[in-house]
Amino acid sequence: MQLKTITYPACPGGPAHKWAPGAGCCPGRMQSSRSKPCSCPSLKLREVASMYFTLVAAVLVILVVALQGSAPRQSDFPYKVPLDPQGLLELSWNVSYPEQAVNFQLLIKELHFGLLFGMSDRGEFENADLAVLWSDGHNSYFGDAWSDAKGQLHMDSQQDYQLLGARRAPEGLYLLFRRAFSTCDPKDYLIEDGTVHLIYGVLEKPVHSLQAINVSALHGGLQRVQLLKPNISIPQLPRDMQTMEITAPDVVIPSQETTYWCYMAELPEGFPKHHIIMYEPVVTAGNEALVHHMEVFQCAADFDSFPHYNGPCDSKMKPERLNYCRHVLAAWAMGAQAFYYPEEAGLAFGGPGSSRYLRLEIHYHNPLVFKGRRDSSGIRLYYTATLRPYDAGIMELGLVYTPVMAIPPGEDSFILTGYCTDKCTQLALPSAGIRIFASQLHTHLAGRKVVTVLARHGRERQVVNADSHYSPHFQEIRMLKEVVSVFPGDELITTCTYNTEDRSRATVGGFGILEEMCVNYVHYYPQTQLELCKSAVDPGYLHRYFNLVNRFNDEEVCMCPQVSVPQQFYSIPWNTFNRDVLKSLYGFAPISVHCNKSSAVRFPFSDPKSDDFWEELSAVNYAKPQGNTCERQRGRCRPRVPLHPQGLAVICSGFNSKALKTTTIKTLHLPLISPKSRFRDVSAGQTPQQMGSGLELSPGAGAP
Repeated sequence: MQLKTITYPACPGGPAHKWAPGAGCCPGRMQSSRSKPCSCPSLKLREVASMYFTLVAAVLVILVVALQGSAPRQSDFPYKVPLDPQGLLELSWNVSYPEQAVNFQLLIKELHFGLLFGMSDRGEFENADLAVLWSDGHNSYFGDAWSDAKGQLHMDSQQDYQLLGARRAPEGLYLLFRRAFSTCDPKDYLIEDGTVHLIYGVLEKPVHSLQAINVSALHGGLQRVQLLKPNISIPQLPRDMQTMEITAPDVVIPSQETTYWCYMAELPEGFPKHHIIMYEPVVTAGNEALVHHMEVFQCAADFDSFPHYNGPCDSKMKPERLNYCRHVLAAWAMGAQAFYYPEEAGLAFGGPGSSRYLRLEIHYHNPLVFKGRRDSSGIRLYYTATLRPYDAGIMELGLVYTPVMAIPPGEDSFILTGYCTDKCTQLALPSAGIRIFASQLHTHLAGRKVVTVLARHGRERQVVNADSHYSPHFQEIRMLKEVVSVFPGDELITTCTYNTEDRSRATVGGFGILEEMCVNYVHYYPQTQLELCKSAVDPGYLHRYFNLVNRFNDEEVCMCPQVSVPQQFYSIPWNTFNRDVLKSLYGFAPISVHCNKSSAVRFPFSDPKSDDFWEELSAVNYAKPQGNTCERQRGRCRPRVPLHPQGLAVICSGFNSKALKTTTIKTLHLPLISPKSRFRDVSAGQTPQQMGSGLELSPGAGAP
């Protein structure tokens, strides 16, 4: 592609105008923190403008500024990520919060006949917001476009990707453009906090119009980043700062798309207590597009030693004891910069009561299945012997890892919520409270959204961390834009949204990759004894749900106490009634609260539970057949568990019989049980959980 000229479209609804670098199309249309909301053109005007752009490709031909020249300064664009596995497309950006805009710099090392770059909800090319550079073989064109549900491209009547300039350098073509966080255009993607799915596609042949581009035939892909990085000043580092590199030596990256690699390291014998004050990635040159994310875990101090290991994390040769290395010391994901602790706190490691064994975990993403690529990546820790005023701590919020929390199959947006209750924080937090400065959200493959909010006196006060486009394939510890203060009596509520449209059976909570989690690991100071503050629905009430399902369904489903909770979920026919009652159960039934110390000992407290939910369900009007047992020809189970303490029992009369019910079913008016009345202590005999990262798929020490 001979990039000599760029054709830039005229402003919709106005005459053609000369473009100047930095002006964009229709200057002043972009929103800023000080500007008034821009007015949206009417639908009729949009239709006319769209037709206009379809007929007229462009009006002005503008010479590219400085076709030959030096590369832009890297300091102007502090954040950088490779878009493609080969590293031929490199995106850099900066964030202007005063102007509420992101400035992009795209380095194209091998330019063919153009490029598509943009954003979409989950990384799809359908319903995407795009900036397009294309060539017909003679001239080059740049414009703001969008794709419909079929992937067909359309020129946008409102040009919100503002071309700032282009510059050719020895390493390739630099394309500079800008995009506001929020625009008036309903076809535009809203750039917000959290994960952004970036998409790209390379045009390998000339095209005569935007509509001629076949999205399905493009060589493209996606990259996930956090575009809106917090504007945080870097704290001053001490003079006695030392460094330690935890790297996996000379790994031959397996020739498969996804690999999790584990490497064991150890601190020197007698290593005293230090504070980690910063860490950053160490990525082998040339492998920037393959090293997806990395984490360093500290092992449990319960063991005197851990075996050496350097191999795949899922290998049968991996020693089982490595599963007890779960305490997160550092986590990095592609696109993240160095992580700094606040000046007044550091993460303690070394010294008495601290294991000197560490596990490095590297996720290699190798979609092109390169062979023989060697890597020695890892994480560099910066630490000091001059201890800061406070030890930083990590607290686990959300849902307990238990199968009692489940998601039915075929759900596009199923919500589960975990509570760190006011009673737990009242007992466990110091009177001066704690300060949360960073957060790492975590689910498994079905997770789509995660949010944690702070509530005080029964009212939501502040969002701690939220990701509306969350991906389990992109997890990092993120600095918060504002430190969140949590005081005794506050509540921390974590909500996860899941999608199971591609699954045929229920997804239960647990450690497996096909099971689910809902977790927020918050980083805070000063460190307290509270390490886990989570909840789950009361197991007894879940059993009553199974019994209700047993009675209501047209086809007999026998719920036996000898059968595991996952097996009972797997056997449920997921009709509308069963789904709706499960949602109501999770929304209104009493919960069990896990309020655990770092020693896995519970803080003792209890709350009364409410039976209002089940009193309402018990009002369903059933016709009872003879008998009060559920007999199966195979298995011979005879559960006699009442639906409610006052008496309605599960009734079915045989393996092939149907549960009888009247034609009139009372509408379930489910009362809203206040969160305080829902909370209760962990059931007697249940094993409390210990702290875990959630990223290791097998249970760690103390896990149920």
